Amino acid sequence: MLTYKIHLHPEESGFTVTVPALPGCITYGETVEEAIDMAREAIELYVEELKERNEPVPDDSKTLEYSLNLSAA
Repeated sequence: MLTYKIHLHPEESGFTVTVPALPGCITYGETVEEAIDMAREAIELYVEELKERNEPVPDDSKTLEYSLNLSAA
């Protein structure tokens, strides 16, 4: 099983999704649920392409993530 973190970026009418571990893997959905579904599909296609090219497939399962909140001075 492969694990990927996704980032949902709010837009005026939906969400752009990026996958940091897979450069250039970007998609869009009008709702959070649609954005997540689209991300799943984009990741599957990206990984499939990497495997067809015999390229290494990155995985986020050991990546730690933390959000920092900073005050603007």
